[in-house]
Amino acid sequence: MSLLLSFILTFGYVGIFIVLFAESGFFLGFFFPGDSLLFTVGLLASAGHLSLAVLLPVAALAAISGDSFGYWTGARLGRYFLERHTGRFLKQRYLDDTEKFFARYGRVAVFLARFIPIIRTFTPIFAGIGEMNYGIFVIYNIVGGLFWTAGLLVLSYYLGHISFVRHYTSFIIAGIIVVSLIPVALSWFRVWRQYKQKNQSHGQQ
Repeated sequence: MSLLLSFILTFGYVGIFIVLFAESGFFLGFFFPGDSLLFTVGLLASAGHLSLAVLLPVAALAAISGDSFGYWTGARLGRYFLERHTGRFLKQRYLDDTEKFFARYGRVAVFLARFIPIIRTFTPIFAGIGEMNYGIFVIYNIVGGLFWTAGLLVLSYYLGHISFVRHYTSFIIAGIIVVSLIPVALSWFRVWRQYKQKNQSHGQQ
């Protein structure tokens, strides 16, 4: 918590923009604390250290532009790399399945991914690889980005006026991080269980 606070107070709105941009679509940005950063800066705004009126557009612009960057990274670099190595490291059907997934579920995936750490970073990249229609992607990117940033900022801003929240800010932020990682952990567990069951079935044959 102290590191996050010192980072915010040192780099201000520029630092907030960079972290949210990177966490939203930069390939290595998955380890940045997007949810906890938004909650923390909302609390700081309620205490008068930052302006909510400035935070709202800065956070939304960072999240939306970060997702767009991730999309074009996947569409240009990711797609190029995978197509060049199709047959060596992966099968063509993997690319075909990705395209079918985003053609059918892309809208829901882009919107809901906003609220799940790690998934939030990689979804726009795979949307680009899967050649999801960019016009549709932009619409759900904007809607999801606004809901995610404004929702957390406004919530934490008003919660910051409650004395209990101010006294236990560190514990609350830690709780947010843990809760936000639960969907990711469950997804990994399901994949691991399916992989294990598949190996067991092959071993019995």
